[in-house]
Amino acid sequence: MSGNVRLLEETLAGARAEGRSALVAYLPAGFPTVDGGIEAMKAVLEGGADVVEVGLPHSDPVLDGPVIQTADDIALRGGVRIADVLRTVREVHRATGKPILVMTYWNPVDRYGVERFAAELAEAGGAGCILPDLPVQESGPWREHAGKHGLATVFVVAPSSRDARLAEITAVGSGFVYAASLMGVTGTRESVGSEAEDLVRRTRATTDLPVCVGLGVSNAEQAAEVARFADGVIVGSAFVKRMLDAPDAATGVEDVRALAGELAKGVRARG
Repeated sequence: MSGNVRLLEETLAGARAEGRSALVAYLPAGFPTVDGGIEAMKAVLEGGADVVEVGLPHSDPVLDGPVIQTADDIALRGGVRIADVLRTVREVHRATGKPILVMTYWNPVDRYGVERFAAELAEAGGAGCILPDLPVQESGPWREHAGKHGLATVFVVAPSSRDARLAEITAVGSGFVYAASLMGVTGTRESVGSEAEDLVRRTRATTDLPVCVGLGVSNAEQAAEVARFADGVIVGSAFVKRMLDAPDAATGVEDVRALAGELAKGVRARG
């Protein structure tokens, strides 16, 4: 299964060779149900996304806004377990052949067993993990097992990260770097957009890894704006909101498929 990280790397390199950013979509496992989440992720990839991040629902998702918190709560009340997350990875990867990552806080992985989680994620066809709250200096055991099983370890950087810290993070990450920078509220997009662009520039100065920007993109215009300077555009809340707003699960699946198509055109437009 060690080819999974290579699939991620080849997908991002392929987008760059086409002169565009990659579209990376996020949806939580178990939302609105385990089967419904699998169908939604398949639809997003069929609609135009290059990569999917499968969220492992958490009771205290400190990085996530209210939209994703609502979806996590639905998934947790539905009884979602790590086994369901791994099944989601397996079925979406098997159906689409696309790279599938898990985005999770560290505590569930630590409790499940680091080696066990890495082995089972690789066996399911996963390409790696995004670990937003795992400090780099404490990541050695995870990276050891991830490397053994051919998994990428994606770390998150923020505008507050100093250059020395960026270099420390990117030196040990793999797959890509997740640059978290909010876009969105009317009247602030210009300044926040420049902040994101500066973060990408500073991160690229420390690494050859692709830099993907997440948190806040919700439409094709914003996707094109970020695609001007980022290797990938990460979209989560907008997909979740389409699912939450849909009158039924089947409509939600078609709505996220349509949104993926719009965003895919946006990353190709590049502003």
